[in-house]
Amino acid sequence: MTTPPINQAEIDKAVDVLLHGGLVAIPTETVYGLAADADCEEAVRATYAAKGRPADHPLIVHVAGPEAIDAWAKDVPPEAWLLVKTYWPGPLTIVLKKKDRCGGWVTGGQDTVALRCPSHPWTQALLKSFAGETHKGLTAPSANTFGRISPSTAKHVADDLGVKPEGKLDMILDGGACEFGLESTMVNLSQGQPTLLRHGIVTREMLEETLGFAVPDAGKNAPRASGRLKSHYAPKTKLELVSTDRFADRVKELEGTPLALMASAELLKSLTVKSVLTITAPADARRYGAELYENLHKLDDADAGRILIEQPSTAPDWAAINDRLGRAAA
Repeated sequence: MTTPPINQAEIDKAVDVLLHGGLVAIPTETVYGLAADADCEEAVRATYAAKGRPADHPLIVHVAGPEAIDAWAKDVPPEAWLLVKTYWPGPLTIVLKKKDRCGGWVTGGQDTVALRCPSHPWTQALLKSFAGETHKGLTAPSANTFGRISPSTAKHVADDLGVKPEGKLDMILDGGACEFGLESTMVNLSQGQPTLLRHGIVTREMLEETLGFAVPDAGKNAPRASGRLKSHYAPKTKLELVSTDRFADRVKELEGTPLALMASAELLKSLTVKSVLTITAPADARRYGAELYENLHKLDDADAGRILIEQPSTAPDWAAINDRLGRAAA
């Protein structure tokens, strides 16, 4: 996927909209985010309204670089600086104790703040122009209706939330298709031992190699975080995850129901029942993740009665994909 050259006029326009309390959909290397000035309560609350997102669901503050951490967080442990040095800018979010500057409208009323420095060149340019001397940041949950399939292209955002007056946003900054297509990995560093809040491109194995010790899943007492609800990333059409050995039988059981299918080339070739859409699932985890939401949008738009997806590999590098598919099927 090639990122189009930065359009500075569009970046400048977006900065102006954000500084005046507007909402801008922005491209990141993970998914498109619905950006608002994190210091502006009215603007941030407008993102909740646009998405239909519960008000106690915390947001991530997107910053221009590590120099912004001390403006938003306190009691930052050495492990946080090590992770930031290794993975920023990039698809890693760190959760820390918040400073008073960070309002409850950002944190869902919690005493922690989630911070990320995205690597997408358009959003890097935007944040550097927007930050100023006070290290301003942007809240930017995925730019879609709450609980639905995340957007990995500007078209997904336009089709869902849209631009005013017909839609809900002031502007969509089109920086091309997202590189990774899956939300950032999220690590809780606010309670001593670092724990994994959300799987993403930065895998548990990568975190453990960097830190030199085990990084377990976060427990029940961990801060609430984006993307951890049981049902999330869901298409409107009912989706089933089906094991390889059950897939052909399940297709036959649903004969008469228009089906949209995603499975390996080998499995699709063996099927005898026609479907309204078949998508060959990439065999490579990185490509599967990058194309996941685009493929879910296509399957959902196929006017099928049911979506069937072959259960992917359970190898560690597929953890983020299995997490998203499990929630989409819930």
